[in-house]
Amino acid sequence: MSNKRLPDGPEVVGFLGIGLDADGHRRVTKADHFLLVGGSAETHERMQETVVKFEEALEKAGKRLRDVSPSEAADLLRDAGENR
Repeated sequence: MSNKRLPDGPEVVGFLGIGLDADGHRRVTKADHFLLVGGSAETHERMQETVVKFEEALEKAGKRLRDVSPSEAADLLRDAGENR
């Protein structure tokens, strides 16, 4: 049996971003907490910018992804998408 402690509640371990407006090119970006796939060049770039803003906000808050609640992670992600 493992000695690892189970989380007390829901835990966010990462995000998957999917661009649905593909233009025939395969685009994949891996980051610490994100996997981005697909999308046109413009869409994929916007997803990448959102990742950067999210990571900056998390760092500014002095937290790791596993330290925030799912609702706080969603708020940070929403804000990052709006503040590109």
